[in-house]
Amino acid sequence: MKTFTIGISGVTNGGKTTLAKNLQKHLPNCSVISQDDFFKPQSEIETDKNGFLQYDVLEALNMEKMMSAISCWMENPRHSVVSTDWGNAEETPILIIEGFLLFNYNTRVYNPPDPPGYFDGHVWPMYLKHRREMEENVTWEIVYLDGTKSEEDLFSQVYEDIIQELAKQKCLQVTA
Repeated sequence: MKTFTIGISGVTNGGKTTLAKNLQKHLPNCSVISQDDFFKPQSEIETDKNGFLQYDVLEALNMEKMMSAISCWMENPRHSVVSTDWGNAEETPILIIEGFLLFNYNTRVYNPPDPPGYFDGHVWPMYLKHRREMEENVTWEIVYLDGTKSEEDLFSQVYEDIIQELAKQKCLQVTA
């Protein structure tokens, strides 16, 4: 069965989950797997020299469990526990995978809020580090979004790109 996979990655608290869930509402036969669902227990998370728990590193995630969930969906997308209603069996199943370290191997609630200096001193530098690693190792097209645009504008841009890609795939299937 042909499937269509979308990866959404970016800085922590940058709107990845919001975008993924909004796309899921509008795309047929769409499922979402969120990297935030695969954090290890807090007792297994390392602490840095400033006393911050190190959630923004791969070691904080159970990536084997996440990869297993993705594999299960790929094997049988129509019977996945993360799938939405299947409107049309003819439609290509879509999987959106979102996470801050997605290309390097329930939304987190920030209550209490991050301590002062945490974002600038840890989250942003780790994001830049992982982004550089990702850019050095990927062979597919990466589309960067302008985080200064509104949520609605970002959704519209991504949704249109996905619809165009799905249409291209459908044309390729018809001519093959």
